[in-house]
Amino acid sequence: MTEILTSAQMRSIERAAIESGQATGLDLMEQAGQGVVDAVLAQWPQMQKTPRCAVVLCGPGNNGGDGFVIARLLAARGWMVEVFFFGQIDKLPPDARKNYDRWHGGVHPVSEFLARSAWDCDLVIDALFGTGLTRSPEGLAALFERMKALRDGSATRPVCVAVDIPSGLCADSGRVFTSEPGEPAAMADITVSFHAAKLGHVLAEGPDRCGKLVVADIGLAQSGAPSVVQQVMAPDWRLLNKGAGHKFSHGHALILSGGAGRTGASRLAARAALRVGAGLVTLGVPPAAQQEVACQVTAIMLRRVADGAGLSAVLQDGRLNAVGLGPALGLNDHAAGLIAATLAAGRATVLDADALTLLAGDRDLWQTLHPGCVLTPHGGEFARLFPDIAADLAELPLRGPIRSKVDATRDAAKRAGCVVLYKGADTVIAAPDGRCAVHAAAYDQAAPWLATAGSGDVLTGLITGLLARGMLPFQAAQTGAWLHAAAARRAGPGLIAEDLPEAIPTVFRDLQNAVSNLVSGK
Repeated sequence: MTEILTSAQMRSIERAAIESGQATGLDLMEQAGQGVVDAVLAQWPQMQKTPRCAVVLCGPGNNGGDGFVIARLLAARGWMVEVFFFGQIDKLPPDARKNYDRWHGGVHPVSEFLARSAWDCDLVIDALFGTGLTRSPEGLAALFERMKALRDGSATRPVCVAVDIPSGLCADSGRVFTSEPGEPAAMADITVSFHAAKLGHVLAEGPDRCGKLVVADIGLAQSGAPSVVQQVMAPDWRLLNKGAGHKFSHGHALILSGGAGRTGASRLAARAALRVGAGLVTLGVPPAAQQEVACQVTAIMLRRVADGAGLSAVLQDGRLNAVGLGPALGLNDHAAGLIAATLAAGRATVLDADALTLLAGDRDLWQTLHPGCVLTPHGGEFARLFPDIAADLAELPLRGPIRSKVDATRDAAKRAGCVVLYKGADTVIAAPDGRCAVHAAAYDQAAPWLATAGSGDVLTGLITGLLARGMLPFQAAQTGAWLHAAAARRAGPGLIAEDLPEAIPTVFRDLQNAVSNLVSGK
């Protein structure tokens, strides 16, 4: 796992390093500036060969201090550098002021940057506001628009590099500090963060505004705090590989189906549960849909489930150790009875789609949720389940730290008493005890093709299959989210939901090869 920090957590780590004597504030600022220069030259190697022209925009805090370091380091390489400052020099923090004093190339007010009618530069450094920003930066709308105009100007436009995070973006939520929708913030071609990614890099608007994310090592230790959010990484193949045993050693998943003409979603989920390694998968089907489903499945088994009482009888078989339900289940009393019977049985359970809508409107059902459950809402379902939490999240951000999707999902998991996986390109997974992880399908892990009908049903099946194999809910939700996006990237453009389960074997082979290469030292 890799830590993703809030701005407060990052400040705490820096403070601990300084107080322990591991580093000084000036040391950290120097390493941050060097990290940005190294990232620029690595991203655009042609800039190493011939000195170029750079504009560095410095703000009134330590982010501006990083900018002064960058300006000095570029000038030392023979670059022509112009520095523009927003704020008051005599109010700079001590370390930033020292680096201002070390810069001897002249400093211009930002107003001159705005007044310049044309630019001939190769690089713009955004060191205006970093992770410490807690409100909309007043008076910078015109500056952000000017920066955007530079980026959009021509094929030979300068590249823009954000120091730590694009100015105007909340480092804790990925949302723009704004008093009204559409208020501008900076955008970058690459963003260079320090020590670890911040939540704002992976949530909400963060990935779109950050461009490419580079994390520069500045010599700090990991926090190790239990409250820190983790980034979902590739699962260890050794946890997914099947060892010795028989089919029942790897669990028996039950996926409940909707009625006639509504069975496709459950068949997708069942196929995914089988592909992810559940030893057996059974579709629980109402009588009117039995023939329809029987014509469509082979390795997946079929059980007649007429109602809640019938489901309770099926679940007397203790080998059925995980249940997935909700996709196209229906919103009637029959479906509510199936949910009630499932929750009463106490099995590891994934609830999605229609099951979530029914839960939202039935407090008696809600009260039967248990720690073995995983709820997988998208935005609309989350708002139905947790309307007050969703309303807080949707408020226009005026001051920060702005409430984030992480905050909302943690609150939801605590209230539900079970794991909540809040879907999206920035999927957030939280457990009732506060553990939290983010699976960001962004940057080089982007999987835009998942925006297709049925892909969520496949995720339900993946998590159900992993629960059947014995994974605990929090781990199963993370692993399912990672495999889901990896399968989409493997399938590529043109993906439809049916392709996702069929891509899982290739994803497994990739994971297996990664372990083999690690063991062999390749």
